[in-house]
Amino acid sequence: MFTKSNKHNDTPSAPEPAKVQPSVDAIRGAASKPAARAASIICADMKINGSVTSEGALQIDGTVDGDVAATDITIGASGHITGEVKAEVVKVKGRIKGSIRARKVELETGAHVKGDIVHSSLQIQSNAVFEGQVKHSDDPLKDAAPRAAASDARPAASSSAPSATPNAAGGFGISPTAS
Repeated sequence: MFTKSNKHNDTPSAPEPAKVQPSVDAIRGAASKPAARAASIICADMKINGSVTSEGALQIDGTVDGDVAATDITIGASGHITGEVKAEVVKVKGRIKGSIRARKVELETGAHVKGDIVHSSLQIQSNAVFEGQVKHSDDPLKDAAPRAAASDARPAASSSAPSATPNAAGGFGISPTAS
């Protein structure tokens, strides 16, 4: 099945090609490819004041007061974030006070989110608490930040229209405008 070849022939042969160094080639190949990364973990006893950015996955079991951006973010049951969360995938079991921008958002049982969510896909499990606005977007990571409902542009009222003004009784009265 296997044969042993004789490298030292007495017959002349073509010059041997340059020797290949597999270890050097492997290092060069590995350096040119993106490395597979393990998730970075912010433990339950850790508190960070400031923004956190990662090019890989991020598991947050501690507290972050600032914006968080990564490829994949999981907020554990003991995790708390106050700020914007931005990622391809966001899974929430803990608490977020701020907006979420992600292609896929999952609010799991026990999650508490107070803020707006811009998403391509949203899943909310039973016993997850969400207070805020939801906006579907084909590309939530590129869209502008969501606007509050009060800041939406409304047509200006004409100067001849009556205006509502508060009265002393706590109600509103309509008063005509001067021409």
